[in-house]
Amino acid sequence: VLHIDLAITGCSDSDGLNMYGLDGEEMWYADFNKGEGVVALPPFADPFTFPGFYEQAVGNQGVCKANLATSIKAYKNPEE
Repeated sequence: VLHIDLAITGCSDSDGLNMYGLDGEEMWYADFNKGEGVVALPPFADPFTFPGFYEQAVGNQGVCKANLATSIKAYKNPEE
């Protein structure tokens, strides 16, 4: 069986994104406003947990924002 696994991490000066999906469906995302991870699977799906994913997402945001600051400096503040 072939599956397509997806992980997205992104950030800006004011916001961040961390999401995991499988076969085109969102499975989990980090809600940084609420300070928690959200399982986005429907209620009929087998129970699935994501231990440590929110903490990892917070760490990924730190790396993303540091890389963003470095890129802005290196490319002399390019337009969006």
